Amino acid sequence: MKFVNPLPFVRDIETSKRFYSGILGLSIREDHGNVVLFDNGFAIHEGTSLFKSVFAREDSAPPPYGRANLVLYFEDTALDAAFERISPHVEVIHGVRLEAWGQRIFRFFDPDRHIVEIGEPMAQ
Repeated sequence: MKFVNPLPFVRDIETSKRFYSGILGLSIREDHGNVVLFDNGFAIHEGTSLFKSVFAREDSAPPPYGRANLVLYFEDTALDAAFERISPHVEVIHGVRLEAWGQRIFRFFDPDRHIVEIGEPMAQ
């Protein structure tokens, strides 16, 4: 079995598409309207249509999708420049800091309040 990618629910596909392509700089590989795949393997899916596809019914209680229980992790070799570019456009959880495992990262919320973490690649 091969893991392919996470597929977070998003409330407004256009807002999230602009966020991930415009603010984070991800390149769109495929755009199928209610699902968007990016070149790096990440994808987003419009929540109401995905809910209906998964559960075969309408979502009767649409709470916020992001609930501080999932982190979407990305890496950038120019971490400080990424923070300067992204931070004015997002709700920052914390700025760039060194974590106990030796990696510099920062975290913020996406439009659906999913946690996004961007870290420097660690030496292998």
